[in-house]
Amino acid sequence: MRENYLKPVREQEPVLHIAVSTRALFDLEKENEIFEALGAEEYIKYQMAHEDEVLKPGPAFDLIKAFLRLDGKVEILLMSKNSAEVSLRIFHSIEAYGLDITRASFTTGRSIVPYLEAFHTDLYLSADAADVEAAIASGIPAGWIMQGTGTSQGEIPEIRIAFDGDSCIFSNEADLVFENAGLQAFSDSEREKARQPLAEGPMANFLKVIASLQQEYPANQVPIRTALVTARSAPAHERVIRTLRSWGVRIDEAFFLGGEDKCGVLEAFGAHIFFDDNPTYIENASQVVLSARVLYPGTWKLAI
Repeated sequence: MRENYLKPVREQEPVLHIAVSTRALFDLEKENEIFEALGAEEYIKYQMAHEDEVLKPGPAFDLIKAFLRLDGKVEILLMSKNSAEVSLRIFHSIEAYGLDITRASFTTGRSIVPYLEAFHTDLYLSADAADVEAAIASGIPAGWIMQGTGTSQGEIPEIRIAFDGDSCIFSNEADLVFENAGLQAFSDSEREKARQPLAEGPMANFLKVIASLQQEYPANQVPIRTALVTARSAPAHERVIRTLRSWGVRIDEAFFLGGEDKCGVLEAFGAHIFFDDNPTYIENASQVVLSARVLYPGTWKLAI
């Protein structure tokens, strides 16, 4: 793992590169069950036999469609560990929905991480936890999409993205204090370090690129809105605000919930996707909004 696993924001005109897996973009749960139960050969046979059938939208479909409407500002890349033999059904479905997705990687079971790096990926969305873990460990912001998450979102005129703070936008420094010494020690530590910026976490670079992209639009026409939805409360809020300020990042809305459930705020904000590392928060949130778990390096467990 790189010592600093975040790439700097590119200096050219902001263009957001989002990579999405086939299981995040389309509903492939039946096909995945065939793969898990019968193996790759039967899976390929099934896909080829049904390659003229259009796949149903998957959990991230509406969000990806909304990003594609940001003319020239966002490119969507399809990343798949499928073989090229099943690509016809995927591309047929992309064409049927009129999605402007022209670039794709099919690696036949091999790691997709080198190709995420080659395409300068700013965000990777996948239904495979192991792929998300590998991407984050390589410095690529990534989220593990929860299957069956949220509800159909339909047309999205303004993309609303919500982030957790610690172990997501920021490092896990403060989380470790809380876990090892308790709430009072956490509060004391954050008060003492209020003017010391937090280190960047796995999603920091994605937030920075989004903030840069927002600046490309007139103030009253920005098509993306962001929110920080954190379990922190005062006095631990100050360090967060000063950290974002030191990065030159504007967050549109911020909610300091003091450990309360996040679902109500996420619904009120109208989030179209929520990133969080905490398994409890993300499981609850997935009932009301498309949710993506951030697998902080070295700290997560597959079972949630």
